Amino acid sequence: MKILLTGATGYIGKRLLPRLVEDGHEVVCSVRDLDRFHPPNSIKSKISIIELDLLDEKTLKNIPKDIDGAFYLVHSMSASTDYQTLEQKSAINFRNAISKTTIKHVVYLKWNHK
Repeated sequence: MKILLTGATGYIGKRLLPRLVEDGHEVVCSVRDLDRFHPPNSIKSKISIIELDLLDEKTLKNIPKDIDGAFYLVHSMSASTDYQTLEQKSAINFRNAISKTTIKHVVYLKWNHK
């Protein structure tokens, strides 16, 4: 299964990635900044990496069209007063972008920010 892993640099993403590779999935890691992503050397040859910022619509074209599933682990940790607006825009952009793919499953991590 070809899986898009958003939030690959985050707490959950870093722990999920090796498990997905171990289970034999083809994983496309989505990161906002390539310089901040340091996967273990043991899996580097088994993954692909795309630069993607869900608030920057021009980067959405980097999502492969032939993905089967995705983990949506992207959440702003900002204390901005626009937190909910940014979260909603990210989710809508993601939904719109993956609607143009062959995706069948999405796992969405809900975050309650108070």
